[in-house]
Amino acid sequence: MSIWLLAFSSALILTQTLILLGLFDTANVRQLSSQGSLSGSLIGGLLFGIGMVLARGCSSRLLVLAANGNLRALLSGLIFAVTAQASMNGILSPWREALAQLWTIEGGNARDLLAWAGIGNGGGLLFGLLWLAAGAWFARRQRIDGWGWVGGIAAGLMVGCAWWFTYRMAGLLFDPTPVQSMSFTGPSADVLMRVLSPPGQPLNFDLGMVPGVFLGSFIAGLFARELKLEGFQGGHAMRRYIAGAVLMGFGGMLAGGCAVGAGVSGAAVFAVTAWVTLVAMWVGATLTDWLVDRPVAAAAAGTAPAPSQP
Repeated sequence: MSIWLLAFSSALILTQTLILLGLFDTANVRQLSSQGSLSGSLIGGLLFGIGMVLARGCSSRLLVLAANGNLRALLSGLIFAVTAQASMNGILSPWREALAQLWTIEGGNARDLLAWAGIGNGGGLLFGLLWLAAGAWFARRQRIDGWGWVGGIAAGLMVGCAWWFTYRMAGLLFDPTPVQSMSFTGPSADVLMRVLSPPGQPLNFDLGMVPGVFLGSFIAGLFARELKLEGFQGGHAMRRYIAGAVLMGFGGMLAGGCAVGAGVSGAAVFAVTAWVTLVAMWVGATLTDWLVDRPVAAAAAGTAPAPSQP
């Protein structure tokens, strides 16, 4: 929780600061300017949260663990990417489109949470500072070491840097370039298709980000001596990871982003759909933990779960 709060608040603070300084404009950000889907955010977020617990991590964590030699994460990540591609342009796309059209919202101020609240980007910056204070309090209470602080804050700052970088590139290049930040659902599907397609495709931000994160995790694991091959422990574990990866792939594409793409990048620009997705992910993950993981842990410890209060 503390590391996530440090990353989340850092992304909000840097992104809102760039906007206030005139270094980043959200006018062409897809999460705000185009029509969105509240039903897709809600249903997709729930599915992603459920899958995130079943697969023992979100899509970005699977990528990081795979680079360290975790074969469970590698297989789950590949299934996640295949499902995301099938949901975007393949056999699952009709289901995704049908669910997304159940409840839509127009672009512009209708998708801007700061416009809804009437507090502006200054209010968004203050909101991020409050979350940073909460993250610092949790980190001190849990005695997070210095590298934990640096890693959490740096990961969040990269989200703001990605917004600024793609915004600058969109203003310099002649070809239309999307203004975007970090996400792993669509990019994972894109990278998979690039690997299967003939060479010579143009480079873009997504194509560099996924292998970049993989390489960075490998280098960190190498220096920390944490590289280790790990596999599945029985068929039940494999079924669990596969189910989680499928739910994350479809849910992430339906919601328009993963725990990073919607939960941090989209939340940093205060897109309404991103915040709906983030809350739905929390709910789905919490319910799955209560209903699936805790009873198993209690049974393994030789105790029965406490009865729920009416």
